[in-house]
This record gives sequence, structure tokens and C-alpha cells, in this order.
Amino acid sequence: MQHSKQALQEIAQTIRRDIVEMVYLAGSGHPGGSLSAADIMTVLYYEKMNVNPQNPSMPDRDRFVLSKGHAAPVLYSTLARKGYFDVGEMKSLRQVGAMLQGHPDMKNIPGVEMSTGSLGQGFSASVGMALAAKIDKSTAKTYVLLGDGELNEGIVWEAAMSAAQFKLDALVAVLDYNKLQIDGRNDDVMGVHPVDAKFLSFGWHVIECDGHDLEAIASALDQADTIKGQPTLIIANTIKGKGVSFMEDQVGWHGKAPSQDEFKKAMTELGGAERAQ
Repeated sequence: MQHSKQALQEIAQTIRRDIVEMVYLAGSGHPGGSLSAADIMTVLYYEKMNVNPQNPSMPDRDRFVLSKGHAAPVLYSTLARKGYFDVGEMKSLRQVGAMLQGHPDMKNIPGVEMSTGSLGQGFSASVGMALAAKIDKSTAKTYVLLGDGELNEGIVWEAAMSAAQFKLDALVAVLDYNKLQIDGRNDDVMGVHPVDAKFLSFGWHVIECDGHDLEAIASALDQADTIKGQPTLIIANTIKGKGVSFMEDQVGWHGKAPSQDEFKKAMTELGGAERAQ
């Protein structure tokens, strides 16, 4: 890896602190599914993707789409820490007139490739991006992050069929597989298991990894580079709310802000107690 494991762990922890602080200051937002994706985002932006914050529109850049757009805080922190915009913008999350709203906005936020929020549409758009890159004979790869509850959407499976039909081997989907969605556990709401068998039957190559193991994530992404003639799905097994003990694996933290006491406790656990003073 380009960076040391410790350096990447520190970046991921910073992103988690940003997520908790953003949602706390906003008084609303989605901390659970943002925290579960912090390690994935760290590896993508700091190890894998060919991007340049000083030239966000360079033609052959890799594209990233946050298909589960409600997890915007993890994307905003990643982009800000990478240098796409001032980190101070994060303090105004969801405020009227602020740049950073509850879902990503491709027209107003540097580094955001697709406005997302309606589940499944980001995944579908990423297939279009990958197809366009193939037609243009571009070296750009397209990465898309899905939520597991998002697999309930029919548009996901239409897009999955299209990606296989057009042999989009420069498309890599990463599933933030934390086993929870807004109304409860996947198995209780609308079971998505077995994800691997479903995508395999749709013509995808499938890799599974620990979504909180930075080296395992990097290895899975590297393996995806070797696959020719079919798109790749990486099933990243994660824990919703990862890093904050009282949020971990708790569906109630899908979409609510912490109280002042909860904020202080979370920041202390994440090594940012000074930011909670």
C-alpha cells in the first residue's frame, strides 16, 4: 500500500470523528451507515483511485458514486480531507444555503460525480459512466458504493444485468454489508441473502472481504483490477455505526443525531474528546 496501515487508520478515524460532529451540529443525518463505510472510503480515495482534488474534472479520472446517498457525511469528510474543499464547510451540514446538504449534489460540491439519494439510481448511473468510459476507450475506472438495504430496489438488478451484458470490467461495486436498513435487520424487512450467488448469477465476479480491514479492502480492489470481461462486486462485511460503541449494530442510529452527552462520549471513543468541549 502507498500509505502505512497506521496512517490509513488515522485517516479513517478522522473521517469518523467528522461524521459524528457533522451530524451532531446539524441535529440530523445518518451516522450509522456513514461510520460503517469509513474504512472503505479511506482505501478508495487514499490508496486506489486516480483522482486529483486540484483538477477535479480531469478527463481520465476515476469516478466514485455514493449510491446510498443518505450516507453523505462519509463522502463529505473524505472529499474535504482529501482537499476538494475547505474542511470548515463540514460544520454547516444541512443548514439552509450551505454547500453540503443531506444528499450529495454534483452541481455544487467539488468531487461529487452524481447527485444521489433515491436508492438504486446511483448504481444505475455508475453503469452508464463505466459504459461511457468503455466507448471512449478511457482508462477511467468507476467505483460505486451500495447499501445492502438498497438491494431491495429493482433498478439495482436492472443495472446489474446491463453491466454484465456490456462486460464492464472497469466497474467495481462495493457493498457496505452491515446487515441493517432503516426499518430493521435485512432478514426481517426484505432479505437480500445470498448476495454472492445473486450477483454471480447476473454475470458478475464476486469478492468478499472484511470491510474494516484496510489491507483486505485494498487487496480486494487490487484483485478487481485483474478481472476481465465482467464487472466486480466486493461484498465488504461491516458493522453499522462502527467505532462508536453505543451505535454499533443498532438500527436506531440509521438516521438520527446524538445528544450532547452522546456526542461527547462518541468523540472520546474516537479519540477526539477535545473537539467535544
